[in-house]
Amino acid sequence: MKDLTQPLQATGRLVAIEHVQLAMPEGGEDAARGFYGGLLGLTEVAKPANLLVRGGCWFEQGGIRLHLGIERDFVPARKAHPAFLADDLDRLILRLEAGGVEIAYDEPLAGYFRCYVSDPFGNRIELMQRTE
Repeated sequence: MKDLTQPLQATGRLVAIEHVQLAMPEGGEDAARGFYGGLLGLTEVAKPANLLVRGGCWFEQGGIRLHLGIERDFVPARKAHPAFLADDLDRLILRLEAGGVEIAYDEPLAGYFRCYVSDPFGNRIELMQRTE
């Protein structure tokens, strides 16, 4: 328990997202590696030893930390989604299209060029690039 008689240095506010977790079906690790590692360019990182038995895989790149976990009764997230910023969305779109990924464009959002894709499991992923 904290000693509340001492001046507080922290404010109790949220300061960042530590990671985002998406679900995937059992046995989807290779497909996840191909999409998130191969097409999106994220680097796979080792899961802690005590979590290896759960399956899934983790990826990182810069400030992005994405965990893919196994869900037995998997249903893809078609509305809820992470949104990733890209430094060259046109180039990323070309790479995704070459990999057979369908690109869905949406209404403009002030200050961004953006599109949506689905990962190999049907989870919605938003890709964005700042235009200003």
